[in-house]
Amino acid sequence: MAQSNDIILTGIRPTGSLHIGHMVGALIPNIEIQNAGGYKKMYAMIADAQGLTDNFDNPERVRENVMEVALDMLATGYNPEKTTIFIQSEISELTELTFYYMNLVTIARLQRNPTVKTEIAQKEKFNGGVPVGFFTYPISQAADITAFGANIVPVGDDQLPMLEQAAEIVHKFNSIYGDTLIMPRAVVPKTKSAARLPGIDGNAKMGKSLNNGIYLKDSADEIAAKVKSMYTDPNHIRVEDPGNTTENPVFIYLSVFARPEHFAAFLPEYRDYNELAAHYERGGLGDVKVKKFLNAVMQETLRPIRERREALARDPASVMEILRRGTMDARAAAADTLARVKRAMKLNYFD
Repeated sequence: MAQSNDIILTGIRPTGSLHIGHMVGALIPNIEIQNAGGYKKMYAMIADAQGLTDNFDNPERVRENVMEVALDMLATGYNPEKTTIFIQSEISELTELTFYYMNLVTIARLQRNPTVKTEIAQKEKFNGGVPVGFFTYPISQAADITAFGANIVPVGDDQLPMLEQAAEIVHKFNSIYGDTLIMPRAVVPKTKSAARLPGIDGNAKMGKSLNNGIYLKDSADEIAAKVKSMYTDPNHIRVEDPGNTTENPVFIYLSVFARPEHFAAFLPEYRDYNELAAHYERGGLGDVKVKKFLNAVMQETLRPIRERREALARDPASVMEILRRGTMDARAAAADTLARVKRAMKLNYFD
C-alpha cells in the first residue's frame, strides 16, 4: 500500500514489442499500483539509453521500439494523468549523475553484481568484449532512481542485485557529502499475475530472439496459431494418460489468465482452474480441448488491449505528445536533484 509521500519509479527497456510475459511480470503489477493511488508521484521510464548498451550498432531499432513500448504501455492501462511516462535519453541530467556516481563504485563491485554477470554471459554478440556502458549500467540505474527521489522501485527478483547496488551508492554518497539522496526500496510483486511465464515452446525465457512469445500486438489468428503449437506434457500421449501441469506452459498460462467467468463462458463443465488441472493430472482430458479453452481465454484477455493499441497507433503524434509532456515533467525533477547533488559536492561555483 503506497503512502502519501512515496515516489515510485518503474522502467522498461525498449527491446521490441512487449509480450504477455512483460504484461504479467511488470505492466499489470505496475498498473495495479498506479490505480490504487495513495502515492505522491509515479514515474514510468522508457529506458532507451540503457537499450543502446546492447544495441549500440542499431540505434534505429531502439528508436522504433520506443513507440512500440509506449503503445503497449498505454494500451495495457498506463494512464498519463496518473503516471509520468518519459524517455530516458531526453534527460541529460541522468548522464551527469551517472558520471558523478562512478567515483563511488569499484570495478570489483561491478564484477560481483549477479545481474550483470548473468546478462553478460547471455550476450553472445559481445564476443568477449563488453562495452563499458553495459558494464556500468547498475550505476546508470542508480542515477535513474535517485534523480526522481524514488523511494519505491517495483522490480522482479532478477533485478534485486541492481537495487542493492543503488542503495549502496546512495549510502556512500550521503556518508561523504551529507544527507542528499533518498534511499530506494525494492518492491517485488507477489501476486499470481506477476509470475514469470515460460515461452510457448517450454523454454524458461520468452523472447523475440527465441520466437516463442505471444505479443500484445498479435492478431487473433496469430494468437490461435501460437496456442495450438504450444508445448505441453510430452508424456501425455493419449487422452487417458495422467498429465503434468506444473511444468506445462498451457496450464501455467491458465493459472495466471483463466478466471471463473472464463470457465462459465467457455468451459462450464469445470468450476475453476483447480478442477481442470485435477482432471488433467488423473487422466481423461486431452491437450486439444485444453488448448481450445486457453485460446478462448487469451483472445478474451488480449482483444481489448490490441484494439486500444491499434487505435493509439493511428495517432502517433498524440502518443509522442504524451511522452514529450511526461519527459518535460521528469526532467524538471531530475534537474532539481542534480542541482542538490552538485551543491553537496561543492561543484556549484557560480551560485
